[in-house]
Amino acid sequence: MDIVGSLKIRNLAVWPPVALAPMVGLSHSGLRCLVQDLGGIGLLYTEMLAAKRLPSDNPTISPLLTRSTKEKPLIYQLVTGEIEHISAAVDKLHKLDADGVDLNLGCPAPIQKRQGAGSSLALNREKLQNILRELRSKTDLPLSVKIRLGQKIDSFILADTCKFYEDEGVDLITVHGRLIGEKFCRKPRWGAIAAAKKAVSIPVFANGGVFSVADAKLCLEQSGADGLMVGRGAVERPWLCAEIGHHIFGIPSQLEMVDKRDVFETFTKLLDERFAKEKRLRRLKQFTRYYAGSFKFGHQLASRIQSSNSISEAKERAEQFFTTIAQVELTL
Repeated sequence: MDIVGSLKIRNLAVWPPVALAPMVGLSHSGLRCLVQDLGGIGLLYTEMLAAKRLPSDNPTISPLLTRSTKEKPLIYQLVTGEIEHISAAVDKLHKLDADGVDLNLGCPAPIQKRQGAGSSLALNREKLQNILRELRSKTDLPLSVKIRLGQKIDSFILADTCKFYEDEGVDLITVHGRLIGEKFCRKPRWGAIAAAKKAVSIPVFANGGVFSVADAKLCLEQSGADGLMVGRGAVERPWLCAEIGHHIFGIPSQLEMVDKRDVFETFTKLLDERFAKEKRLRRLKQFTRYYAGSFKFGHQLASRIQSSNSISEAKERAEQFFTTIAQVELTL
């Protein structure tokens, strides 16, 4: 990794090596633009997209495909358990001007398990190999996978698994530092990711449990990873990637002071710009569930938004919250 240049992922130059994770209901155009504008982000991901449904989705109205021209580089994450859906899905991604394709191999959700997708696909080597080969044959775009540590902590199995991905044409591996099925309350094992990094010559990103610059530094030290993928930490503190980019990777800071009220209001404006009115409230609730954690009395903000019945009511209740909390709570 060259800290004065860029990280190459196949033919894609990325700098800083900080990615915003694909998160269902969260990693939409609104959050991507919010985090990107605050700075420090080098790579963006979409929410998880069902390969079977993707070809028929209309990008002008689908909230999953809505994007602005500045959201680059943007990797689209696919989830599937069937090879027959790959070709049409990749064709659609080419038409959408995707900067890369990611295959979800970590999601433990029951619906994905029933369909043989996500973490279930990761455990089916033969089927996975066929799908990866189909993906690789259909595109010259960077191909990435997002995985977990496995079913148990075993450096030999993890190393073998990651070497398999590299051999099948994968250009980037992101490893979430928890076992398949482990809850987010379980502390991630960043050190276990080191076995993946040592096994391959392609870039490896570490993911899981990064909520501060200190977390990011420790994660990189313990994992030896080439970069970071930040998830919930970037929803709770959308300026976190800017802090990581500045303090770890030397990116000039765009932030003199963060006004947390302004960040919230900017996010609501982005929702207004990107989504139909009936699509905004649920996304605001999902965002606020985490963003409230950046306030000492954030539970008040969270409860007000969660109990709102309309986007206008949610905005009014947020305004009431911001006008009643101490000014020190609004800035960093």
